[in-house]
Amino acid sequence: MTDNNKAYDELISINKEISIINSILALLGWDEQTYMPTEGAEYRGDQTAYFSGLAHSKSTDPRIGDLLAELETAGFEGDKLDPQSVNVREWRKDYDLGVKLPQSLVEEMSKTIVLSQHAWMDARSKKDFSIFQPHLEKVVELQRQKAECFGYTTEAYDALLNLFEPGAISSDLEITLNSLRDELVPMLQKISDATNKPDSTILYQDFPIDKQEAFAKEVAAGIGYDFDRGSLNVTAHPFMTGLGPNDLRITTRYYPKYLNGALFGVIHEAGHAMYEQNLLAEYYATPLGESVSMGIHESQSRMWENNVARGMAFWEHWYPTAQKYFTALNGVKLDDFYRAINEIKPSFIRVEADELTYNLHILLRFEIERELIRGNLKVEDLPGYWNENFNKYFDLDVPDDSQGCMQDVHWGAGLFGYFPTYSLGTLNAAQFYAQAESEIGDLDAMFRVGEFSKLRNWLTEKIHTQGRRFMSQQLTKEVTGRDLDSVDLINYLKGKLYPVYGI
Repeated sequence: MTDNNKAYDELISINKEISIINSILALLGWDEQTYMPTEGAEYRGDQTAYFSGLAHSKSTDPRIGDLLAELETAGFEGDKLDPQSVNVREWRKDYDLGVKLPQSLVEEMSKTIVLSQHAWMDARSKKDFSIFQPHLEKVVELQRQKAECFGYTTEAYDALLNLFEPGAISSDLEITLNSLRDELVPMLQKISDATNKPDSTILYQDFPIDKQEAFAKEVAAGIGYDFDRGSLNVTAHPFMTGLGPNDLRITTRYYPKYLNGALFGVIHEAGHAMYEQNLLAEYYATPLGESVSMGIHESQSRMWENNVARGMAFWEHWYPTAQKYFTALNGVKLDDFYRAINEIKPSFIRVEADELTYNLHILLRFEIERELIRGNLKVEDLPGYWNENFNKYFDLDVPDDSQGCMQDVHWGAGLFGYFPTYSLGTLNAAQFYAQAESEIGDLDAMFRVGEFSKLRNWLTEKIHTQGRRFMSQQLTKEVTGRDLDSVDLINYLKGKLYPVYGI
């Protein structure tokens, strides 16, 4: 064995150990959001801080820097796309970023987030922002400290954004999101003016929770979520987490008199989980076995949730099964159901928003979290600022903070910089979907007969198994032949929604 192989193998061994620690952290986080008793938050914070500090200590060990330098000297770096070069290049990025953070800050942030999320759940259930406010204030301050440690060229928010979408710049994102808004707002006005509107009351009937769960599981398995390597549980805010290559957890929340929330939430999280389940298992604990960015991750969940599961062909296959589960749908025509699930109507809750207004939800959050990190917006003023700007975007008066600034867990969880990746994911989803159809044929014809594996296999080949070989912007161009743009998304929305409204 050469010295280079010894150095590389030692890095593999170190990173496998770090991955085990991170999987323990993920398990603690999953349990916190699903089954942990409410009084367990303080000690859970101590547990999380300990393991976060341990993972940070091991991932910033100077030995890693020495091994990387040895391999880089031997030529494992730069633009080479072979597995070892990719891993060395990406390990270097992770190491150089990690060593900028003091362990004390990592541990403090970890414990603060556990307590913050616990306070968020309590405040949200009581509709009382004052319970959450001091915790969020501390999170924001620690996020600013983290950004200063990382460093940035223009604004602190960029340093946080980079954690979720490497290479992205907030000023560029602002242009992208504003341009998308300028295209969507006239579409929304045109749809709002249409007289042939769907009857969405179809979706607000008796849908027993046990049957919702059974149906959601059947659909998730049907599109490719492997329940032998995954599970489905209940939480306050839906999410997916990975505890290893064969242990993926997705969660949802159920409403006994509303079908869309849980069903499309499960499909969304299953899209995330299928990405993780189809990463290259032989490269687990290396960058080649990891997802590239949250923008690409969200492209997978948004695609399955919207481009696939809100399509007529999908329901031509699944609607008879849905009618067997839910007597409320007996006598409801497929066309009426399809129109109902594609209703466009401004609403309060992001995760239940329609495809068109969803991106306006993201733009609002992007603007607010930048202002929080900049210090231009105080946490104590967040509810009023949210309500005022939400009204400007949606012409709706927010009834309470649980449907306003406290509806998402992200800020309490310290995920500043995450929100814009939802819109990047939506744009990528449309572009990937159009490319997939051009390469593998009529997807609707496949979906009508329950054939979802061809799309899933295409995504696995083109995206999942690429790991971090390319940055997200490069991956989009590799897969579709062009840079990310809004052409396919706008064409897709018009092509589907205008006929729904008889436009």
